[in-house]
Parts: sequence; structure tokens; C-alpha cells
Amino acid sequence: MIQNLLATLRTFMDKHMSGFEIPKINVVDIVEIIIISFLVYNILVWVKNTRAWVLLRGILVIALFCLIAAIFQMTTILWIVGKTLNVAVMALIVIFQPELRRALESLGRKNYFSAIFNFDSQKNQARFSDRTVAEITKACFEMAKVKTGALIVMEQDMALTEYERTGIALDSLVSSQLLINIFEHNTPLHDGAVIVRGDRIVAATCYLPLSDNLDLSKELGTRHRAAVGISEVTDALVVVVSEETGNVSVAFGGNIFRNLDPENLKRKLGFVQKRAIDTERFKLWKRRPKKHVQENDEASDK
Repeated sequence: MIQNLLATLRTFMDKHMSGFEIPKINVVDIVEIIIISFLVYNILVWVKNTRAWVLLRGILVIALFCLIAAIFQMTTILWIVGKTLNVAVMALIVIFQPELRRALESLGRKNYFSAIFNFDSQKNQARFSDRTVAEITKACFEMAKVKTGALIVMEQDMALTEYERTGIALDSLVSSQLLINIFEHNTPLHDGAVIVRGDRIVAATCYLPLSDNLDLSKELGTRHRAAVGISEVTDALVVVVSEETGNVSVAFGGNIFRNLDPENLKRKLGFVQKRAIDTERFKLWKRRPKKHVQENDEASDK
């Protein structure tokens, strides 16, 4: 019986796979497969995390109508599609421009990219000192006690020069007294954001882009939307003090972490203090087993 089965299998192979050849795979082919897999994976992640998926479904509906028109030879519809195809491609680029920009910026901020192309000779050095962390924390919670609104942008790898130009140039060492004085009500510099580069305040009254994220809480005002907005288009970390509630929040990577206490704020600042930043690890730091950290993060997510 086994011999008959092997004979049948051999006959089948000879009949149907006589001209079949196993392709030879070399190192270049393997590298090409890895690159294509990487690109496809990142495109799928990009589509999933943006409004591109909703727009893609609309494109698929239009493509379905075009397929039906091609099957039934609807010449008028096919002629219109052929004439508008080039315009449609340009329209898609315009529609997806914010998402495309964010995707490319995210790709450029990956740690493996920095490891291959070391543009920063001071990569292993801290961006700012422990003193700066302490001064910012002290200033934020002093302002929170009296409900003084504040918006402090901590520059990371991406330069904030274009936003710095919208404000008034400063060159001052970070101190809690100076920050409190800047954001004091009815002072010339209190409106807008402060940009901190390293251990120095480089500009005040800076204007930031507002986030158009519809998932943000309606409780958040312009100051918080500006914080999320600048964190979406850059790698900056932004500290916000609410003028209405006195709560302290942090925006980073398009996410906002609300109602922080001094210890949690120091943790957030300390996490990005070093040169290597991982956005996902930044978001997952709250899973530490400390009870007070978990309770604060649960309150922040509400």
C-alpha cells in the first residue's frame, strides 16, 4: 500500500511539477524581503493609528465602483476615472499631508536610525541637569497652588527654532523664580509658551500649533491642546499647568498625562533627560509597582 502511495505521488510530481524550479535565494533577496516587510508593517501601523483608515475605506468604495464599471464596460465612467486619476493622486497627497509628515518624523526619530547615523556627538550626555528638573517641578507646583497657567516646552532632538521665532528671545538659566515671574498674570511675557533648551530658557510668549485630535477631552482648553499639538509634530516634552484647576499635566508623543504629582512629574522629566527616548516606554513607565504612582495614573486616565 505504501509503495502504491509513493508511486502515485511520484506520478503526480512528474506530471504537474516537472517544469517547476525552486528559485535560488541569495543574500540580496533576503535583505530585500526584510526591507519590504519593514515598510509594509510601518505603513499598516501608520494607517491604523491615523484617520487614513477611514479615508482608505472611502477609496476602496470608489475602486469597487470602478471595477463594476470596467466589468460592464461603462465607458463614460471609465473615461472620467482615467482623466481624474492624476488629480486624485495629488489630492490624496494633500489630504494625507499631516499624517505623512508625522509618519516621516516618527521614522526619523527611531533609535535605530540614530544608532546608524550618529548626528549628535553628545548622544550619551543628558539634555538637561537634575537642577533643571527640580526647578521646573518646584515652579509648576508653586503656580498650581495659586492656579497660574503655564506652558513649558522642553526641546529634545528636534530643533524648535521656528516656534522660538514667534516669541521673545531670552537666554536665562532655568530657575523656579524666573518661571513663576514669566507666567504671573498681567505681565508682558505670561501669554504663550516658554521654550527650554538644555538648562536655559531661550524664548517666551511663543505660539504653538493646536492639536486637531478629536479624542482629546472637551475639558481641555487651548493651553492643553497647544501642548498636545507641539508634541504631535516634534519630540518635545511639554509641561502644562491648568489655570482653571491648578492640575499639572505632561504632553509627549501626541499623548497627554494629566493630574501629576511632583514625584510623577520628576519621573517624566527624568525619563527624557537622557539622550535615548522610546515613546512606548515613556507611556508604560506608570506600570511600576509603586502604589502611589498607580493611583495617580488611574486618576490621570479618567
